[in-house]
Amino acid sequence: MAGSLYQDGGLVFATEVGTALEPSNIDRRSFESLLKKADLPDMRFHDLRHTCATVLLSEGVNPKFVQVFPGHADIKMTLGTYSHFLPSMGDQTAAAMESAPG
Repeated sequence: MAGSLYQDGGLVFATEVGTALEPSNIDRRSFESLLKKADLPDMRFHDLRHTCATVLLSEGVNPKFVQVFPGHADIKMTLGTYSHFLPSMGDQTAAAMESAPG
């Protein structure tokens, strides 16, 4: 619809003319109303990346795979930021040691 004004930047989510979305507009125009409709607490759109990483790690997904979602270049950042969400790590470590041959 934008015709020659459209700038195809290969973005998954873009404005009507193909440019990057303004983060504050996402929050104000769409995200806040979606949270209300879903009866969820107020949060920033940015918080979804933290939620995603936290859920994946708590479900036992390998941190190297989780690292991709928040866009961390270094696994140290992912583990340093989210390792406190892994209370079961101690139990998993003990179970692995108990089941190891030898």
